[in-house]
Amino acid sequence: MAEAGTRRQGVGNAGDGSGRRRLPVAGLLGGLLAAYLVVPVALTLTRLGPGHWAGLGQGGVWAALGTSVAASTIALGLTTVTGVPLAWVLAQPRLPGWRRRVVAVTGAAVQVPLALPPLVSGLLLIRLVGPYTLLGRLTGGRLTESLWGIVLAQVFVAGPFLIVAARSAFAGVDPALRSVAATLGHGPWARFWRVDVGEALPGIRAGMVLTWLRAFGEFGATVLLAYHPYSLPVFTYVQFDSSGLPLTQVPVDLAIGTAIVVVALGNLRFRRRGRGSRRGEGGPLVRWGRRGAGGPLVRWGRRGAGGLPTSSPVLPRPGALAPAPVDFSVATQVGGFRLDVAHRATSPRLALLGPSGAGKSLTLQLLAGVRRSAGGWVRLGGEDVGSCPPERRALGYVPQGGGLMPRLDVWQQVTFGAFSVPLQAEWWLDRLGLTHLQHRLPHQLSGGQAQRVALARALAGPARLLLLDEPLSALDTPQRRALRAELRDLQMTTGMATVVVTHDPEEAAVLADELVVVAAGQVLQAGPRRLLFRRPASLEVAALLGLENVGQGSLTGTGEVAAGGLLLPAVVDTAVDDHVRPVIGGGEPVLWSVDPHQVVASVSGRWPAEVLDVVDAGRRVDALLRLGSGLLLTSHHPSAERLDPGTCVRVDLPPVDAWPVGGRAPAVVAAGQPA
Repeated sequence: MAEAGTRRQGVGNAGDGSGRRRLPVAGLLGGLLAAYLVVPVALTLTRLGPGHWAGLGQGGVWAALGTSVAASTIALGLTTVTGVPLAWVLAQPRLPGWRRRVVAVTGAAVQVPLALPPLVSGLLLIRLVGPYTLLGRLTGGRLTESLWGIVLAQVFVAGPFLIVAARSAFAGVDPALRSVAATLGHGPWARFWRVDVGEALPGIRAGMVLTWLRAFGEFGATVLLAYHPYSLPVFTYVQFDSSGLPLTQVPVDLAIGTAIVVVALGNLRFRRRGRGSRRGEGGPLVRWGRRGAGGPLVRWGRRGAGGLPTSSPVLPRPGALAPAPVDFSVATQVGGFRLDVAHRATSPRLALLGPSGAGKSLTLQLLAGVRRSAGGWVRLGGEDVGSCPPERRALGYVPQGGGLMPRLDVWQQVTFGAFSVPLQAEWWLDRLGLTHLQHRLPHQLSGGQAQRVALARALAGPARLLLLDEPLSALDTPQRRALRAELRDLQMTTGMATVVVTHDPEEAAVLADELVVVAAGQVLQAGPRRLLFRRPASLEVAALLGLENVGQGSLTGTGEVAAGGLLLPAVVDTAVDDHVRPVIGGGEPVLWSVDPHQVVASVSGRWPAEVLDVVDAGRRVDALLRLGSGLLLTSHHPSAERLDPGTCVRVDLPPVDAWPVGGRAPAVVAAGQPA
């Protein structure tokens, strides 16, 4: 019984302990279907012999083959020219209102011919283009009993194959790629060709092969609409009807051979070289261009063996940029979510901080121009760019995940921008440690390398503002720290204005001088980094900033704060906001905080406390303490001190810092004032 159970357990596995491989159930079922589809063709091909080829001179077979090939090719061309744009429209995910309903109905309607018997399709076409219809009379009956009649029949029955395949391929293109292309200077038409069609090309090509093959084999609609001239399927039917199976061998073999050739051509893979792809000696010319805002001109020159211009062996450093703070007031509605945020920055380094779903990425898309704002403005260094399309805003945009084009290698990614400067791209590849990865595709890169490539691509053109959407969220801790340091160094050395979207307070503190805390599409608090971390306006803001030991209480007449059933000595600060009254009376709600390092457990401490939890982090021990009736405080202790959960200790507290609830850090500070 045990042996039988073991055998049953091994069914469907790739192998077992004896080293014998077993065929998976999926492979067995798939093999049965493959055999059924392949064996009839193989049996037909095995009957080929020297005497068989004498039948190739059979009258009319070559003319029929030529008619089918010509008609199928014309039908494919017409379907591609019209069907690919239609598939792109049907794949759009964000069409408003009635347009979405029209697209849905159209998408369903174009698939109906797939469900119709070919003879029914022929009858429908006779009612449309037959000799007694309006179109038939206008064209003198040339739409039937002609090559064009065959083409019309083939387009009707085969066109949906291309539309369905291309629609699925377009739907699979990451929308972030279009946004990136727009911020890199590519207009709508260029984005359609270089991003949508480029990325959907494998699916489009598969649809084209299916469409051509289906058109080539079309019989039912063709025989009703255009019996003459004979296509190969109609010719084969006539031969079979007149003299039986023997005379059909030649047209059948020609049809099989043609199909095999077309399938083989459709599966060829060509390596695509992007504009500016590195080549050997005598590579592409480097065009004139400026390095950023007011940077030095790049001269003409040919790329040598290393991809560098032969006349410039040393890469010049990009010129420093003038700081350009961003002012914005943007609003939009996405479904039931309403976003309305505004901020006037005085520093070129800004961070949008908030929880998931707060609207941070949506705000960044509005700043980039890849989404339309319902009013407001976007100003960069005092210049209004809100009315400009994204390709004219001179922005560098790095979406979540980097937004790399799957089909392009690293060099092609970095030079993808319409205004990218090859020498500048070279410099950033070298600066970010990517030179040795220039021929790799995105799937061959680590997460940190992919983020660096996206960053180099944004910096390879004349960008004045760098928009970074969660640039470090997908990285492990060492990679996150390394790339964060590089971003900080980039900010300091180039002076480029940056807007960083993050939910990590530490990341925001390192990469920004000003913070905008956002939740539920609204600004909770904004201002210089130092003041927000010292004086959050609410407990929600304090939690989003990752602050410990922040609570709410009421101020007593003696200047103490009542919280958790305790009276805590306090230092009250009323100068947080110009709108706060200079004097706070007793009973006023206040926020308070105390440094975890100053919550000290000692034998002679004033406050009794219970140790709820202890986390030993090596050099530091974090303890969660409960004072009074429910006041929770975190204490940071040196690792030498021993605290155990469930024990009671006594705690000394310094006077807590207190400030009015709702007090905001000033949104504007004097130019040059440290934050």
